[in-house]
Amino acid sequence: MESLTDVVSKGKILISDGAWGTLLQRRGLQPGECPELWNVTHEDDVYAIAKSYIDAGADIILTNSFGGSPTKLKHYGLDSRASELNYKAALISRKAAGDNHYVLGSIGPTGILLMMGEVSESELYEGFAIQAEALMRGGADAILIETMTDIDEAKIAIKAAKDTTNLIVICTFTFEKTLSGEFKTMMGITPTQMTKIIKEVGADIIGTNCGNGFDQMIEIVKEIRSVDSSIPILVHANAGKPIYKDGITIFPETPEYMASRVQLLIDSGANIIGGCCGTTPTHISAIANVIRNLG
Repeated sequence: MESLTDVVSKGKILISDGAWGTLLQRRGLQPGECPELWNVTHEDDVYAIAKSYIDAGADIILTNSFGGSPTKLKHYGLDSRASELNYKAALISRKAAGDNHYVLGSIGPTGILLMMGEVSESELYEGFAIQAEALMRGGADAILIETMTDIDEAKIAIKAAKDTTNLIVICTFTFEKTLSGEFKTMMGITPTQMTKIIKEVGADIIGTNCGNGFDQMIEIVKEIRSVDSSIPILVHANAGKPIYKDGITIFPETPEYMASRVQLLIDSGANIIGGCCGTTPTHISAIANVIRNLG
């Protein structure tokens, strides 16, 4: 297959997958249980999730490795199994993707802030390197460093992925709209700042995921495009802003609504479009139908 960046450079809009956590929970993942361990203990369930997104029309699927850093896995006493669990995650998604779909090796934040002195840069680097190498070995086509809020952590993760693999590296940040109307991460980083810094440190594709529905993502993509007109942009949107009701988190945007915003998102400058929290294969199918029917 052509590389992701080559395909996007030719003007093709690619369809990514949707939420993994949502579907793992539907299949029985319990609060406090390690999602990445399911790559070994519930392989058929993990494969079924990956395959459901391929069947829904996705060109791209992720791996069940978002929390697969040794730092995160340490909470479950599984830090020594980081390489194994990430490798297995990539193998499962590769099997579902076949040889004509792309697999992105998912790497999420560690949840530990460098500025607090809880962890060293070298320790973070080593953990991200372990993940990236195992994901590449398992068959990932690119590394997706996602849901970032801290520039320093993202830079370390990008460097580790670049040093350890020969894969395309993607980095996405999560933004929230402030009372003043700006979008910022919890660490105060704007899409403009993210774009300039993350591109400089070597990310091949940048973007945004989680926290927002398509309407907010359109605004974020426009800001990114105001800074850089050429770098490919990936968007993984929630099924709307989450609503907490009677102790349950509800994501209000229907597949039909998300599909109705796809053209606006493309017009804003997005190149790869998929879902995050609350989205399902039905959402991805609706998005895929719109994109497949573009002139």
